[in-house]
Amino acid sequence: MATIDGLPPLRAVIGTHGLSARKALGQNFLLDLNLTAKIARSAGALEGHDVLEVGPGPGGLTRGLLAEGARRVLAVEKDPRCLPALEEIAQAYPGRLEVVQGDALAGDMLARLEPPIRIVANLPYNVGTELLVRWLTPQVWPPRWSTLTLMFQREVAERIVARPGSKAYGRLALLAQWRTEARIVMSLPPEAFTPPPKISSAVVHFTALPEPRYPADPKVLERVVAMAFNQRRKMLRAALKGLGPDIEDRLLAAGIPPTARAEEIDLERFCALARSLG
Repeated sequence: MATIDGLPPLRAVIGTHGLSARKALGQNFLLDLNLTAKIARSAGALEGHDVLEVGPGPGGLTRGLLAEGARRVLAVEKDPRCLPALEEIAQAYPGRLEVVQGDALAGDMLARLEPPIRIVANLPYNVGTELLVRWLTPQVWPPRWSTLTLMFQREVAERIVARPGSKAYGRLALLAQWRTEARIVMSLPPEAFTPPPKISSAVVHFTALPEPRYPADPKVLERVVAMAFNQRRKMLRAALKGLGPDIEDRLLAAGIPPTARAEEIDLERFCALARSLG
């Protein structure tokens, strides 16, 4: 990989710029350029695409994205210590890398890109889920992005792809699977990172569907799902009683036994219930 762009290995970059990972920023650096290139390839064809990357750190994945042919990469980095290393990459790929120092939660970075757009990121663990939820819940669907390829803690990745009846199944699975096709495409052990985290990681690839799998008002569906899983040990007739005195009738009309619990109910029936309440 280093021979592709003429830049030094990431371990040397970290040494040169004094980039020790900071726990407060959720940093765990992935230094193997073969792995970062593999993640870039798992996002799909990058030629002709703008790419948003969050938390590039010393730029391993950034280099992979550019080497794989991304038209333009917008990298959002909170840690100012990483900026000199990222500037070296920008110089190696003139006009194709823009680095923004700031918090990815603070603004709409997608507005700065031109479709087609892919989002590819080794997300900082402390903001990964919040960013995912934002990208899955835009005001208008389909979204500006076509795919997401994101690294999470393995536990979070399993929650995203979980099926009804499993302990991992919950709000995150329903939110992701309502509007996207989501699948785990890579698993990474702790020792792949510097410093090694205490948990394994996984990369999830999301493809935006042209429209949600089943019709439902997003806000109503979110409220129903939130109430159901906030008290997941309760029967749904009890967990959802705040939605109205006729909740048992509405559950039955949606094909849901009132004595069922949230983790037993699939997406289609949650959407049917949301429509009846909308």
